[in-house]
Amino acid sequence: MTAPRLHPRPQLSREEWTDLDGEWELRFDDDDRGLLQGWWRPGAEFDRTITVPFPPESPLSGIQEDGHATVWYRRHAALPAPDDGRVLLHFEAVDYRADVWVNGVHVASHEGGHVGFHADVTHALCDADLQTIVVRAFDDPRSLEQPRGKQDWEDEPHVIWYGRTTGIWRQVWAEAVPAAHISALRWSPGTRIGDIGMKAEISGAVDGLSIEARFSFEGVELARSLHTVTAGDVEAVVTVRDPRLDTEPERLLWSPETPNLIDVSIRLLRDGATVDELRSYVGLRTVGVEGERVALNGRPYFLRLVLEQAYWPQSHLAAPDDDALRQEVEAAKRLGFNGIRLHQTTADPRFLYWCDRLGLLVWADAPAAYRFSHRALARTTREWLELVDRDAGHPSVIAWVAFNESWGVPALAVDLAQRHAVRGLVGLLKALDPSRLVIGNDGWEYVSGDVIGVHDYTQHGTDLLARYGTRDAVEHTLEKERPGGRLLLVGEPGVVREASAGPVVLSEFGGVGFTRGPQGWNGYGTVNDEAAFLSRLRELVGAASAGALAGFCYTQLTDTLQERNGLLDEHRRPKADADALRGALSG
Repeated sequence: MTAPRLHPRPQLSREEWTDLDGEWELRFDDDDRGLLQGWWRPGAEFDRTITVPFPPESPLSGIQEDGHATVWYRRHAALPAPDDGRVLLHFEAVDYRADVWVNGVHVASHEGGHVGFHADVTHALCDADLQTIVVRAFDDPRSLEQPRGKQDWEDEPHVIWYGRTTGIWRQVWAEAVPAAHISALRWSPGTRIGDIGMKAEISGAVDGLSIEARFSFEGVELARSLHTVTAGDVEAVVTVRDPRLDTEPERLLWSPETPNLIDVSIRLLRDGATVDELRSYVGLRTVGVEGERVALNGRPYFLRLVLEQAYWPQSHLAAPDDDALRQEVEAAKRLGFNGIRLHQTTADPRFLYWCDRLGLLVWADAPAAYRFSHRALARTTREWLELVDRDAGHPSVIAWVAFNESWGVPALAVDLAQRHAVRGLVGLLKALDPSRLVIGNDGWEYVSGDVIGVHDYTQHGTDLLARYGTRDAVEHTLEKERPGGRLLLVGEPGVVREASAGPVVLSEFGGVGFTRGPQGWNGYGTVNDEAAFLSRLRELVGAASAGALAGFCYTQLTDTLQERNGLLDEHRRPKADADALRGALSG
Protein backbone atom coordinates (compact mmCIF):
# COMPACT_ATOMS: atom_id res chain seq x y z
CA MET A 1 0.00 0.00 0.00
CA THR A 2 1.32 3.44 -0.85
CA ALA A 3 1.95 5.57 2.21
CA PRO A 4 0.01 8.83 2.50
CA ARG A 5 1.99 11.97 1.90
CA LEU A 6 2.07 12.98 5.56
CA HIS A 7 3.80 10.84 8.18
CA PRO A 8 1.52 9.59 11.03
CA ARG A 9 3.81 11.33 13.54
CA PRO A 10 5.07 14.46 11.75
CA GLN A 11 7.24 15.56 14.67
CA LEU A 12 9.13 12.28 14.78
CA SER A 13 9.31 10.99 11.23
CA ARG A 14 11.67 8.71 9.37
CA GLU A 15 11.76 8.34 5.61
CA GLU A 16 10.46 4.78 5.47
CA TRP A 17 7.28 3.50 7.04
CA THR A 18 4.58 0.98 6.16
CA ASP A 19 0.92 1.90 6.08
CA LEU A 20 -1.29 -0.90 7.45
CA ASP A 21 -4.67 0.76 6.97
CA GLY A 22 -7.14 -0.84 4.59
CA GLU A 23 -8.98 -4.15 4.66
CA TRP A 24 -8.71 -6.28 7.80
CA GLU A 25 -10.66 -9.35 8.80
CA LEU A 26 -13.17 -8.81 11.61
CA ARG A 27 -15.12 -10.91 14.07
CA PHE A 28 -17.49 -9.79 16.79
CA ASP A 29 -17.18 -11.58 20.13
CA ASP A 30 -20.48 -10.88 21.86
CA ASP A 31 -20.17 -13.99 24.06
CA ASP A 32 -16.54 -13.15 24.96
CA ARG A 33 -15.26 -16.53 23.81
CA GLY A 34 -12.29 -15.40 21.77
CA LEU A 35 -9.66 -15.50 24.48
CA LEU A 36 -10.73 -18.97 25.68
CA GLN A 37 -10.87 -20.30 22.12
CA GLY A 38 -7.60 -18.70 21.07
CA TRP A 39 -8.73 -16.53 18.19
CA TRP A 40 -5.19 -15.14 17.93
CA ARG A 41 -3.96 -18.57 16.80
CA PRO A 42 -3.79 -19.77 13.17
CA GLY A 43 -7.01 -21.30 11.90
CA ALA A 44 -9.44 -19.08 13.81
CA GLU A 45 -12.39 -18.05 11.67
CA PHE A 46 -13.01 -14.40 10.89
CA ASP A 47 -16.31 -13.87 9.07
CA ARG A 48 -16.32 -10.15 8.17
CA THR A 49 -14.13 -7.57 6.41
CA ILE A 50 -13.65 -4.06 7.77
CA THR A 51 -11.86 -1.02 6.39
CA VAL A 52 -9.40 0.25 8.99
CA PRO A 53 -9.14 2.84 10.56
CA PHE A 54 -12.90 3.39 10.50
CA PRO A 55 -14.79 2.10 13.56
CA PRO A 56 -17.36 -0.66 12.96
CA GLU A 57 -20.24 1.65 13.90
CA SER A 58 -19.45 3.95 10.95
CA PRO A 59 -20.52 3.64 7.30
CA LEU A 60 -16.98 3.95 5.91
CA SER A 61 -15.93 0.84 7.82
CA GLY A 62 -18.18 -1.25 5.58
CA ILE A 63 -19.82 -2.71 8.71
CA GLN A 64 -22.02 -0.01 10.29
CA GLU A 65 -23.11 -2.06 13.29
CA ASP A 66 -23.32 -0.93 16.91
CA GLY A 67 -23.64 -2.77 20.18
CA HIS A 68 -20.56 -5.02 20.00
CA ALA A 69 -18.30 -4.52 23.01
CA THR A 70 -15.55 -6.96 21.95
CA VAL A 71 -14.12 -6.83 18.45
CA TRP A 72 -11.31 -8.91 16.93
CA TYR A 73 -9.23 -7.84 13.92
CA ARG A 74 -6.77 -9.82 11.81
CA ARG A 75 -4.50 -8.92 8.93
CA HIS A 76 -1.76 -10.78 7.06
CA ALA A 77 0.73 -8.09 6.09
CA ALA A 78 4.26 -7.58 4.87
CA LEU A 79 6.18 -5.77 7.60
CA PRO A 80 9.52 -4.02 7.08
CA ALA A 81 12.62 -6.17 7.45
CA PRO A 82 14.45 -5.54 10.73
CA ASP A 83 17.95 -6.15 9.29
CA ASP A 84 20.03 -5.72 12.44
CA GLY A 85 17.49 -3.45 14.11
CA ARG A 86 13.96 -3.62 15.40
CA VAL A 87 10.44 -3.51 13.91
CA LEU A 88 7.88 -1.32 15.65
CA LEU A 89 4.13 -1.73 15.17
CA HIS A 90 2.13 1.47 15.86
CA PHE A 91 -1.55 1.95 16.67
CA GLU A 92 -2.56 5.61 16.80
CA ALA A 93 -5.80 4.86 18.71
CA VAL A 94 -7.75 1.76 19.75
CA ASP A 95 -10.86 2.28 21.88
CA TYR A 96 -10.72 1.18 24.64
CA ARG A 97 -8.61 -1.80 25.80
CA ALA A 98 -6.39 -3.51 23.26
CA ASP A 99 -4.35 -6.71 23.09
CA VAL A 100 -2.11 -7.38 20.10
CA TRP A 101 -0.57 -10.62 18.82
CA VAL A 102 1.87 -11.08 15.96
CA ASN A 103 2.16 -14.64 14.61
CA GLY A 104 0.49 -15.91 17.77
CA VAL A 105 2.89 -14.07 20.10
CA HIS A 106 1.35 -11.54 22.48
CA VAL A 107 3.23 -8.26 21.94
CA ALA A 108 1.17 -5.52 23.62
CA SER A 109 -1.63 -4.60 25.99
CA HIS A 110 -2.91 -1.05 26.26
CA GLU A 111 -5.78 0.66 28.06
CA GLY A 112 -6.97 4.06 26.91
CA GLY A 113 -8.93 4.75 23.77
CA HIS A 114 -7.65 8.12 22.64
CA VAL A 115 -3.84 8.09 22.51
CA GLY A 116 -1.76 5.60 20.57
CA PHE A 117 0.80 2.99 21.55
CA HIS A 118 3.43 0.86 19.86
CA ALA A 119 5.06 -2.51 20.30
CA ASP A 120 8.47 -3.91 19.41
CA VAL A 121 7.44 -7.01 17.44
CA THR A 122 10.87 -8.14 16.24
CA HIS A 123 10.89 -11.24 18.43
CA ALA A 124 7.53 -12.35 17.00
CA LEU A 125 8.42 -12.17 13.30
CA CYS A 126 8.70 -15.30 11.21
CA ASP A 127 10.46 -16.08 7.91
CA ALA A 128 7.24 -15.92 5.87
CA ASP A 129 6.52 -13.06 3.49
CA LEU A 130 3.39 -12.12 5.45
CA GLN A 131 3.09 -11.67 9.20
CA THR A 132 -0.24 -12.23 10.97
CA ILE A 133 -1.42 -9.36 13.20
CA VAL A 134 -4.39 -9.94 15.50
CA VAL A 135 -6.00 -7.27 17.68
CA ARG A 136 -8.65 -7.73 20.35
CA ALA A 137 -10.43 -4.52 21.38
CA PHE A 138 -12.89 -4.20 24.26
CA ASP A 139 -15.02 -1.04 24.61
CA ASP A 140 -17.74 -1.13 27.26
CA PRO A 141 -20.65 0.81 25.71
CA ARG A 142 -22.30 1.49 29.08
CA SER A 143 -19.44 2.31 31.41
CA LEU A 144 -19.51 5.80 32.91
CA GLU A 145 -16.10 5.21 34.52
CA GLN A 146 -14.41 4.85 31.14
CA PRO A 147 -13.28 8.13 29.52
CA ARG A 148 -15.65 8.43 26.56
CA GLY A 149 -16.13 12.14 25.86
CA LYS A 150 -19.12 12.68 23.56
CA GLN A 151 -19.62 8.96 22.80
CA ASP A 152 -23.10 8.03 23.97
CA TRP A 153 -23.75 5.33 26.56
CA GLU A 154 -27.36 4.93 25.40
CA ASP A 155 -28.40 2.89 22.39
CA GLU A 156 -29.09 5.93 20.19
CA PRO A 157 -27.35 9.33 20.19
CA HIS A 158 -29.30 11.78 22.33
CA VAL A 159 -29.09 15.48 23.27
CA ILE A 160 -25.38 16.39 22.83
CA TRP A 161 -23.90 12.90 22.70
CA TYR A 162 -22.95 11.05 19.53
CA GLY A 163 -22.45 7.60 18.10
CA ARG A 164 -19.71 5.38 19.44
CA THR A 165 -16.23 4.77 18.05
CA THR A 166 -15.10 1.26 18.99
CA GLY A 167 -11.84 -0.53 18.26
CA ILE A 168 -9.21 0.70 15.80
CA TRP A 169 -10.03 4.26 14.75
CA ARG A 170 -6.72 5.82 13.76
CA GLN A 171 -3.80 4.75 11.63
CA VAL A 172 -1.98 1.45 11.99
CA TRP A 173 1.57 1.50 10.68
CA ALA A 174 4.98 -0.07 11.10
CA GLU A 175 8.59 0.97 10.75
CA ALA A 176 12.04 -0.58 10.94
CA VAL A 177 14.43 1.21 13.27
CA PRO A 178 18.07 0.62 14.23
CA ALA A 179 18.84 -1.36 17.37
CA ALA A 180 19.77 1.94 19.01
CA HIS A 181 17.26 4.57 18.00
CA ILE A 182 15.44 7.70 19.11
CA SER A 183 12.18 6.50 20.63
CA ALA A 184 10.70 9.82 21.78
CA LEU A 185 11.31 13.49 21.08
CA ARG A 186 9.73 16.47 22.81
CA TRP A 187 10.14 20.20 22.32
CA SER A 188 9.34 22.95 24.81
CA PRO A 189 9.83 26.71 24.84
CA GLY A 190 12.59 28.06 27.04
CA THR A 191 12.32 30.94 29.47
CA ARG A 192 13.50 33.38 26.78
CA ILE A 193 12.37 33.79 23.20
CA GLY A 194 14.89 31.87 21.12
CA ASP A 195 15.47 29.12 23.67
CA ILE A 196 14.28 25.65 22.64
CA GLY A 197 14.04 22.84 25.16
CA MET A 198 14.80 19.43 23.69
CA LYS A 199 14.27 16.04 25.32
CA ALA A 200 15.14 12.89 23.39
CA GLU A 201 14.77 9.34 24.68
CA ILE A 202 16.95 6.56 23.32
CA SER A 203 16.23 2.84 23.12
CA GLY A 204 19.04 0.33 22.87
CA ALA A 205 22.65 0.37 24.03
CA VAL A 206 23.82 3.94 24.59
CA ASP A 207 27.60 3.45 24.81
CA GLY A 208 29.37 5.98 22.61
CA LEU A 209 26.15 7.65 21.45
CA SER A 210 25.56 11.34 20.87
CA ILE A 211 22.75 13.38 19.29
CA GLU A 212 23.25 16.10 16.71
CA ALA A 213 20.40 18.54 16.10
CA ARG A 214 20.39 21.05 13.25
CA PHE A 215 17.82 23.85 13.20
CA SER A 216 17.05 25.66 9.95
CA PHE A 217 14.51 28.15 8.69
CA GLU A 218 13.78 28.69 5.00
CA GLY A 219 16.87 26.66 4.16
CA VAL A 220 19.25 28.68 6.35
CA GLU A 221 20.81 27.01 9.37
CA LEU A 222 20.04 28.79 12.64
CA ALA A 223 21.74 26.54 15.17
CA ARG A 224 23.54 23.24 15.55
CA SER A 225 24.08 21.34 18.77
CA LEU A 226 25.77 18.10 19.80
CA HIS A 227 24.98 16.26 23.03
CA THR A 228 26.31 13.09 24.63
CA VAL A 229 23.69 10.45 25.43
CA THR A 230 23.76 9.38 29.07
CA ALA A 231 21.28 7.18 30.93
CA GLY A 232 19.16 6.72 27.84
CA ASP A 233 18.15 10.30 27.18
CA VAL A 234 19.28 13.81 26.38
CA GLU A 235 17.87 17.01 27.85
CA ALA A 236 19.20 20.29 26.57
CA VAL A 237 18.33 23.88 25.80
CA VAL A 238 19.35 25.11 22.37
CA THR A 239 19.49 28.87 21.83
CA VAL A 240 18.69 30.40 18.46
CA ARG A 241 20.57 33.66 17.96
CA ASP A 242 19.11 35.54 15.04
CA PRO A 243 18.90 39.31 14.54
CA ARG A 244 15.25 39.00 13.54
CA LEU A 245 14.34 38.05 17.11
CA ASP A 246 15.49 41.51 18.19
CA THR A 247 14.36 43.58 15.22
CA GLU A 248 11.48 41.79 13.45
CA PRO A 249 10.41 38.92 15.71
CA GLU A 250 7.26 38.19 13.71
CA ARG A 251 9.49 36.93 10.88
CA LEU A 252 10.66 34.04 13.05
CA LEU A 253 8.17 33.56 15.90
CA TRP A 254 5.15 31.28 15.61
CA SER A 255 1.62 32.70 15.84
CA PRO A 256 -1.65 32.17 13.94
CA GLU A 257 -0.79 35.20 11.83
CA THR A 258 2.81 34.08 11.18
CA PRO A 259 2.97 30.28 11.58
CA ASN A 260 6.74 30.05 11.16
CA LEU A 261 8.13 26.57 11.73
CA ILE A 262 11.80 25.73 12.18
CA ASP A 263 12.87 22.50 10.52
CA VAL A 264 14.97 20.17 12.64
CA SER A 265 17.20 17.36 11.44
CA ILE A 266 18.21 14.90 14.16
CA ARG A 267 20.99 12.36 13.92
CA LEU A 268 21.92 9.73 16.47
CA LEU A 269 25.66 9.11 16.22
CA ARG A 270 27.93 6.37 17.52
CA ASP A 271 31.57 7.37 17.46
CA GLY A 272 30.74 9.90 14.74
CA ALA A 273 28.83 7.51 12.43
CA THR A 274 25.08 7.96 11.86
CA VAL A 275 23.01 5.31 13.61
CA ASP A 276 19.51 6.81 13.32
CA GLU A 277 18.13 9.86 11.55
CA LEU A 278 14.76 11.60 11.65
CA ARG A 279 13.02 14.86 10.86
CA SER A 280 11.06 17.14 13.14
CA TYR A 281 10.08 20.77 13.51
CA VAL A 282 9.53 23.32 16.26
CA GLY A 283 7.82 26.68 16.64
CA LEU A 284 9.25 29.55 18.67
CA ARG A 285 6.44 30.88 20.82
CA THR A 286 5.50 31.47 24.44
CA VAL A 287 2.09 31.60 26.09
CA GLY A 288 1.12 32.92 29.48
CA VAL A 289 -1.07 35.28 31.45
CA GLU A 290 -0.62 39.03 31.83
CA GLY A 291 -3.20 40.38 34.24
CA GLU A 292 -6.62 39.99 32.66
CA ARG A 293 -5.29 38.85 29.28
CA VAL A 294 -3.76 35.79 27.70
CA ALA A 295 -0.33 36.63 26.27
CA LEU A 296 1.18 35.09 23.15
CA ASN A 297 4.87 35.78 22.59
CA GLY A 298 4.79 38.30 25.44
CA ARG A 299 1.90 40.37 24.07
CA PRO A 300 -1.83 40.39 24.96
CA TYR A 301 -3.72 38.22 22.49
CA PHE A 302 -7.50 38.00 22.16
CA LEU A 303 -8.67 34.42 21.62
CA ARG A 304 -11.24 33.91 18.86
CA LEU A 305 -11.85 30.17 19.14
CA VAL A 306 -14.47 27.84 17.74
CA LEU A 307 -15.58 24.54 19.27
CA GLU A 308 -14.39 21.56 17.21
CA GLN A 309 -16.13 18.21 17.79
CA ALA A 310 -13.98 16.40 15.17
CA TYR A 311 -16.84 14.10 14.20
CA TRP A 312 -17.84 13.07 10.68
CA PRO A 313 -21.13 11.32 9.84
CA GLN A 314 -19.45 8.70 7.66
CA SER A 315 -16.53 7.87 9.96
CA HIS A 316 -17.38 9.18 13.47
CA LEU A 317 -14.23 10.29 15.35
CA ALA A 318 -11.94 8.98 12.63
CA ALA A 319 -11.20 11.47 9.87
CA PRO A 320 -12.66 10.22 6.57
CA ASP A 321 -9.37 10.84 4.74
CA ASP A 322 -6.06 12.67 5.12
CA ASP A 323 -7.32 15.81 3.40
CA ALA A 324 -10.20 16.19 5.85
CA LEU A 325 -7.76 17.05 8.64
CA ARG A 326 -6.23 19.91 6.68
CA GLN A 327 -9.62 21.09 5.44
CA GLU A 328 -10.98 21.33 8.99
CA VAL A 329 -8.16 23.70 9.93
CA GLU A 330 -8.65 25.71 6.75
CA ALA A 331 -12.39 26.00 7.40
CA ALA A 332 -11.86 27.49 10.87
CA LYS A 333 -9.32 29.98 9.53
CA ARG A 334 -11.54 31.00 6.61
CA LEU A 335 -14.25 31.95 9.08
CA GLY A 336 -11.82 34.27 10.85
CA PHE A 337 -11.04 32.23 13.97
CA ASN A 338 -7.50 32.12 15.35
CA GLY A 339 -7.99 28.92 17.29
CA ILE A 340 -10.17 25.96 18.23
CA ARG A 341 -11.16 24.17 21.36
CA LEU A 342 -10.85 20.48 20.50
CA HIS A 343 -13.80 19.21 22.48
CA GLN A 344 -13.87 15.89 24.32
CA THR A 345 -11.61 14.01 21.95
CA THR A 346 -7.90 13.96 21.19
CA ALA A 347 -6.26 15.29 18.06
CA ASP A 348 -4.81 13.20 15.31
CA PRO A 349 -1.10 14.19 15.29
CA ARG A 350 -1.52 15.08 11.62
CA PHE A 351 -4.34 17.47 12.53
CA LEU A 352 -2.00 19.21 14.96
CA TYR A 353 0.60 19.35 12.19
CA TRP A 354 -1.84 21.35 10.07
CA CYS A 355 -2.66 23.60 13.03
CA ASP A 356 1.08 24.17 13.40
CA ARG A 357 1.67 24.64 9.69
CA LEU A 358 -1.35 26.85 8.89
CA GLY A 359 -1.57 28.72 12.19
CA LEU A 360 -4.43 27.75 14.50
CA LEU A 361 -4.30 27.78 18.29
CA VAL A 362 -5.57 24.69 20.13
CA TRP A 363 -7.20 24.29 23.52
CA ALA A 364 -6.94 20.54 24.07
CA ASP A 365 -9.48 18.53 26.06
CA ALA A 366 -9.22 14.90 27.01
CA PRO A 367 -12.37 12.73 26.87
CA ALA A 368 -14.28 12.71 30.13
CA ALA A 369 -15.64 9.92 32.26
CA TYR A 370 -19.01 10.66 33.85
CA ARG A 371 -18.71 9.08 37.28
CA PHE A 372 -16.39 10.10 40.10
CA SER A 373 -14.53 7.05 41.37
CA HIS A 374 -11.00 5.82 41.94
CA ARG A 375 -11.13 3.84 38.70
CA ALA A 376 -12.46 6.73 36.63
CA LEU A 377 -9.89 9.16 38.03
CA ALA A 378 -7.04 6.72 37.45
CA ARG A 379 -8.12 6.16 33.84
CA THR A 380 -8.53 9.87 33.18
CA THR A 381 -5.13 10.66 34.66
CA ARG A 382 -3.42 7.92 32.66
CA GLU A 383 -4.80 9.25 29.39
CA TRP A 384 -3.70 12.77 30.30
CA LEU A 385 -0.16 11.53 30.98
CA GLU A 386 -0.02 9.94 27.54
CA LEU A 387 -1.66 12.90 25.80
CA VAL A 388 0.73 15.51 27.21
CA ASP A 389 3.70 13.29 26.45
CA ARG A 390 2.56 12.95 22.84
CA ASP A 391 1.38 16.48 22.03
CA ALA A 392 3.48 18.85 24.15
CA GLY A 393 5.87 19.59 21.28
CA HIS A 394 3.22 21.22 19.07
CA PRO A 395 3.40 25.04 19.09
CA SER A 396 -0.31 25.28 18.22
CA VAL A 397 -1.34 23.70 21.53
CA ILE A 398 -1.52 26.49 24.11
CA ALA A 399 -3.84 25.07 26.79
CA TRP A 400 -4.92 21.83 28.46
CA VAL A 401 -8.54 21.61 29.66
CA ALA A 402 -8.58 19.16 32.56
CA PHE A 403 -12.36 18.84 33.06
CA ASN A 404 -15.45 20.06 31.20
CA GLU A 405 -18.63 21.23 32.96
CA SER A 406 -18.05 18.99 35.97
CA TRP A 407 -18.21 15.85 33.81
CA GLY A 408 -16.61 13.19 35.97
CA VAL A 409 -16.80 15.45 39.03
CA PRO A 410 -20.58 15.98 39.24
CA ALA A 411 -20.66 17.09 42.90
CA LEU A 412 -17.78 19.52 42.58
CA ALA A 413 -19.62 22.33 44.37
CA VAL A 414 -20.14 20.30 47.57
CA ASP A 415 -17.63 17.45 47.53
CA LEU A 416 -14.15 18.31 48.79
CA ALA A 417 -12.68 15.14 47.29
CA GLN A 418 -13.83 16.17 43.82
CA ARG A 419 -12.32 19.62 44.28
CA HIS A 420 -9.06 17.96 45.25
CA ALA A 421 -9.27 15.89 42.07
CA VAL A 422 -9.53 19.03 39.92
CA ARG A 423 -6.72 20.78 41.79
CA GLY A 424 -4.61 17.64 41.63
CA LEU A 425 -5.00 17.21 37.87
CA VAL A 426 -4.30 20.91 37.29
CA GLY A 427 -1.13 20.57 39.37
CA LEU A 428 -0.10 17.43 37.52
CA LEU A 429 -0.57 19.08 34.12
CA LYS A 430 1.41 22.12 35.26
CA ALA A 431 4.17 19.82 36.51
CA LEU A 432 4.22 17.86 33.25
CA ASP A 433 4.13 21.01 31.13
CA PRO A 434 4.81 24.34 32.87
CA SER A 435 4.87 26.14 29.50
CA ARG A 436 1.12 26.08 28.83
CA LEU A 437 -2.13 27.32 30.29
CA VAL A 438 -4.22 24.84 32.26
CA ILE A 439 -7.98 25.22 32.76
CA GLY A 440 -9.29 23.20 35.71
CA ASN A 441 -13.04 22.81 35.20
CA ASP A 442 -14.23 24.65 32.12
CA GLY A 443 -17.70 26.14 32.07
CA TRP A 444 -18.55 26.68 35.72
CA GLU A 445 -17.56 25.62 39.26
CA TYR A 446 -14.02 26.94 38.83
CA VAL A 447 -11.62 25.61 41.47
CA SER A 448 -8.15 26.00 40.00
CA GLY A 449 -6.34 26.97 36.81
CA ASP A 450 -4.77 29.78 34.82
CA VAL A 451 -7.97 30.88 33.05
CA ILE A 452 -11.62 30.90 34.10
CA GLY A 453 -13.79 29.47 31.34
CA VAL A 454 -17.49 30.37 31.37
CA HIS A 455 -20.26 28.70 29.35
CA ASP A 456 -23.13 31.08 28.66
CA TYR A 457 -25.67 30.26 25.95
CA THR A 458 -27.88 33.30 26.19
CA GLN A 459 -29.22 34.24 22.77
CA HIS A 460 -29.14 37.98 23.50
CA GLY A 461 -26.11 40.16 22.96
CA THR A 462 -27.44 42.60 25.54
CA ASP A 463 -27.14 39.86 28.18
CA LEU A 464 -23.53 39.22 27.23
CA LEU A 465 -22.69 42.92 27.44
CA ALA A 466 -24.40 43.21 30.80
CA ARG A 467 -22.48 40.23 32.18
CA TYR A 468 -19.06 40.76 30.54
CA GLY A 469 -19.00 44.29 29.11
CA THR A 470 -16.78 45.72 31.84
CA ARG A 471 -14.38 44.24 34.34
CA ASP A 472 -16.74 45.12 37.18
CA ALA A 473 -19.52 43.31 35.32
CA VAL A 474 -17.32 40.26 34.82
CA GLU A 475 -16.43 40.08 38.51
CA HIS A 476 -20.09 40.52 39.50
CA THR A 477 -21.08 37.74 37.09
CA LEU A 478 -18.44 35.38 38.44
CA GLU A 479 -19.54 35.92 42.04
CA LYS A 480 -23.32 36.32 41.69
CA GLU A 481 -24.66 35.00 38.38
CA ARG A 482 -25.38 31.45 37.21
CA PRO A 483 -25.50 31.54 33.36
CA GLY A 484 -25.51 27.74 33.11
CA GLY A 485 -27.49 27.19 36.29
CA ARG A 486 -24.32 26.43 38.27
CA LEU A 487 -22.04 28.51 40.47
CA LEU A 488 -19.19 29.87 38.39
CA LEU A 489 -16.69 29.85 41.27
CA VAL A 490 -16.44 27.41 44.17
CA GLY A 491 -13.85 26.94 46.88
CA GLU A 492 -12.07 29.15 49.37
CA PRO A 493 -13.04 32.85 49.02
CA GLY A 494 -9.45 34.13 48.94
CA VAL A 495 -8.42 31.76 46.18
CA VAL A 496 -11.56 32.51 44.19
CA ARG A 497 -11.13 36.27 44.51
CA GLU A 498 -7.51 36.08 43.37
CA ALA A 499 -8.45 33.88 40.41
CA SER A 500 -11.26 36.20 39.31
CA ALA A 501 -8.69 38.95 38.74
CA GLY A 502 -7.14 36.93 35.91
CA PRO A 503 -8.27 36.12 32.37
CA VAL A 504 -11.87 35.11 31.79
CA VAL A 505 -12.82 33.44 28.51
CA LEU A 506 -16.36 32.87 27.29
CA SER A 507 -15.33 29.34 26.43
CA GLU A 508 -18.71 28.20 25.10
CA PHE A 509 -21.43 30.49 23.78
CA GLY A 510 -23.71 30.95 20.79
CA GLY A 511 -24.87 27.55 19.64
CA VAL A 512 -27.39 29.10 17.26
CA GLY A 513 -29.47 26.34 15.66
CA PHE A 514 -30.17 26.80 11.97
CA THR A 515 -30.87 24.14 9.37
CA ARG A 516 -32.79 23.93 6.12
CA GLY A 517 -33.34 20.22 6.64
CA PRO A 518 -35.00 18.22 9.44
CA GLN A 519 -34.74 19.85 12.85
CA GLY A 520 -32.47 18.17 15.36
CA TRP A 521 -31.62 18.99 18.96
CA ASN A 522 -31.50 22.75 19.43
CA GLY A 523 -31.04 23.32 23.11
CA TYR A 524 -29.68 26.85 22.94
CA GLY A 525 -31.87 28.74 20.47
CA THR A 526 -32.97 28.57 16.84
CA VAL A 527 -33.50 30.83 13.83
CA ASN A 528 -35.48 30.11 10.68
CA ASP A 529 -33.60 31.79 7.84
CA GLU A 530 -30.14 32.88 6.71
CA ALA A 531 -30.68 36.57 7.45
CA ALA A 532 -31.74 35.84 11.02
CA PHE A 533 -28.79 33.46 11.41
CA LEU A 534 -26.27 36.11 10.33
CA SER A 535 -27.94 38.76 12.47
CA ARG A 536 -27.82 36.55 15.59
CA LEU A 537 -24.18 35.70 14.97
CA ARG A 538 -23.26 39.36 14.50
CA GLU A 539 -25.05 40.31 17.71
CA LEU A 540 -23.55 37.57 19.90
CA VAL A 541 -20.00 37.64 18.55
CA GLY A 542 -19.97 41.44 18.61
CA ALA A 543 -20.96 41.45 22.27
CA ALA A 544 -18.39 38.79 23.18
CA SER A 545 -15.67 40.76 21.39
CA ALA A 546 -16.49 44.17 22.84
CA GLY A 547 -16.28 43.47 26.55
CA ALA A 548 -13.66 42.78 29.17
CA LEU A 549 -13.11 39.14 28.26
CA ALA A 550 -9.77 37.60 27.25
CA GLY A 551 -11.45 35.70 24.42
CA PHE A 552 -14.32 33.48 23.38
CA CYS A 553 -15.08 30.08 21.87
CA TYR A 554 -18.14 29.87 19.64
CA THR A 555 -20.25 26.69 19.65
CA GLN A 556 -19.64 25.21 17.13
CA LEU A 557 -17.79 24.69 13.84
CA THR A 558 -19.99 21.97 12.33
CA ASP A 559 -23.31 20.25 12.84
CA THR A 560 -22.84 16.91 14.53
CA LEU A 561 -25.64 14.34 14.19
CA GLN A 562 -28.70 15.72 15.99
CA GLU A 563 -26.80 18.77 17.29
CA ARG A 564 -27.63 21.25 14.50
CA ASN A 565 -25.88 24.36 15.81
CA GLY A 566 -22.84 24.46 13.55
CA LEU A 567 -21.61 27.28 11.36
CA LEU A 568 -21.12 24.56 8.74
CA ASP A 569 -23.38 21.57 8.19
CA GLU A 570 -22.15 18.04 8.87
CA HIS A 571 -20.70 17.88 5.33
CA ARG A 572 -18.66 21.05 6.02
CA ARG A 573 -20.79 23.32 3.83
CA PRO A 574 -21.32 26.90 5.11
CA LYS A 575 -24.90 27.60 6.25
CA ALA A 576 -24.77 31.08 4.77
CA ASP A 577 -22.81 32.95 2.11
CA ALA A 578 -19.15 32.42 3.08
CA ASP A 579 -18.17 36.10 2.96
CA ALA A 580 -21.27 37.15 4.87
CA LEU A 581 -20.64 34.44 7.46
CA ARG A 582 -17.06 35.58 8.01
CA GLY A 583 -18.25 39.16 8.26
CA ALA A 584 -20.84 38.28 10.90
CA LEU A 585 -18.18 36.46 12.92
CA SER A 586 -15.67 39.31 12.75
CA GLY A 587 -17.25 41.00 15.74
